[in-house]
Amino acid sequence: MPINLTHHFLIAMPSLMDDTFSKSVVYMCEHSERGALGLVINKPSAMSMKALFEKVDLPLGREDLSATPVFQGGPVHTERGFVLHEALRSHSVVGPSDPSPSSPSSPLGEPGEPGEPGSAQAAPSLSADEPDDSPLESSIYASTLTIPGGLEMTTSRDVLEALSTGAGPKRVLISLGYAAWAQGQLESEIAENSWLTVDADPAVIFDTPIEKRYDKALSLLGLESWMISPGAGHA
Repeated sequence: MPINLTHHFLIAMPSLMDDTFSKSVVYMCEHSERGALGLVINKPSAMSMKALFEKVDLPLGREDLSATPVFQGGPVHTERGFVLHEALRSHSVVGPSDPSPSSPSSPLGEPGEPGEPGSAQAAPSLSADEPDDSPLESSIYASTLTIPGGLEMTTSRDVLEALSTGAGPKRVLISLGYAAWAQGQLESEIAENSWLTVDADPAVIFDTPIEKRYDKALSLLGLESWMISPGAGHA
């Protein structure tokens, strides 16, 4: 039976030694028979959210986010932004939010090249310009993937515009780039003991200090980092 790792964490095993994935935790936004897409949640870049907003000519109206780093989400399209946030309900929105979103401006772009871990073509459902029957659902933003488990990933500029006014989702992680796997690639990497897997806990993404996210994700499996080795099995 095919596995579905949507709303799971991938936790890198010690055998993954490259800069992108060494000791990484990846939040899986979508996993289907066509492939998988996720965001690394514990690799901060040198850029703050305030600096990112300056680059896109927007003020940042959220002082609580000003010093928060932008993350290195993965090796594909590192010039493009992805906003992971709580599903927008009245209790999770800060300030007023415009129910009529601006025109889509999806940063997903063209697919990456397959080969290295996390570098394959993204699942096509994640492009706002290529609608199909997968779970792109209505949102107050123009291009949002609704993820089972209470989170959303938005790839359009309007979520940044909301944050610039002091509104928008309360809990936010912004990354540049993403990790993606072609059909069957992630399953092969798991079989090769490259990754541990566990149901995701949003508290690890939004409430846990960055440097503790790897150990916190492992603790969801009842493990500590000293317990795993390159030859250990996967969960």
